[in-house]
Amino acid sequence: MPWWLTLVQGIAAVVIGLLLIFTPARTTVVLVLFLGWWWLISGIFEIGSLFVDRTAWGWRLFTGLLSFFAGAYIIGAPLVGAVVVVGIATLMLGINGMIIGVVDIIKATQGAGWGKGVIGVLSFIFGAVIAFNFTSFMIALPWIWASSRSPAASPQSRWRSSCARLRRR
Repeated sequence: MPWWLTLVQGIAAVVIGLLLIFTPARTTVVLVLFLGWWWLISGIFEIGSLFVDRTAWGWRLFTGLLSFFAGAYIIGAPLVGAVVVVGIATLMLGINGMIIGVVDIIKATQGAGWGKGVIGVLSFIFGAVIAFNFTSFMIALPWIWASSRSPAASPQSRWRSSCARLRRR
């Protein structure tokens, strides 16, 4: 990948992160609208590609129609679409945490060590808390996304600021 493309991607991530920090609701709706247009256009191209290549046509037709209708729904009702997309993303994060926890617990019982088991139990608990209280976490998700996109949240910047504090002492 050319260096300038990485630079553009980094600048876009910083801008989106700052927008999510300062105007999370509006920015989330805009990002979800962008996702809706992406799904709509992707669904049209997926269905159109069936005329050229008929391999796995059943699944491709299904994913094309699903993508098209999901995109049309989000574009037609952007506020409801934003709530639905953020809610599903939050629910998926919780379920993912629970699955990772179960896998780590199984690995611990197969000899990976008690540390893996502790991490597995904690992952499962945190995943369950998120999954069963996803409406509360759904509200915080735009800020979490913003903090992960912000340059101030990067490990390098935290390391640099820690080093600077130590030098001042």
